[in-house]
Amino acid sequence: MRLCELREKEVINVCDCKCIGSVVDVCFDCCNGVIESIIVPGPGHIWGVFGTDSEYIIPFSCIKQIGEDIILVEICAEKFLQKC
Repeated sequence: MRLCELREKEVINVCDCKCIGSVVDVCFDCCNGVIESIIVPGPGHIWGVFGTDSEYIIPFSCIKQIGEDIILVEICAEKFLQKC
């Protein structure tokens, strides 16, 4: 799977069934060639119009399933939300 294919998928948290957003980037281990985590923008300021100053960094181990349209993750959203 290519990064451009991951970016087209919505990330859904199975703990609360909420859409977190779409993948914007990935972190990977250059030595082993494996993805360590996916990065999803955090919630916007006013209805998401004025951008965001945080992002979700979701470890690959928290990904439960990757489907055609969505990526299912199991996370406590507050724990993985970090300031940019």
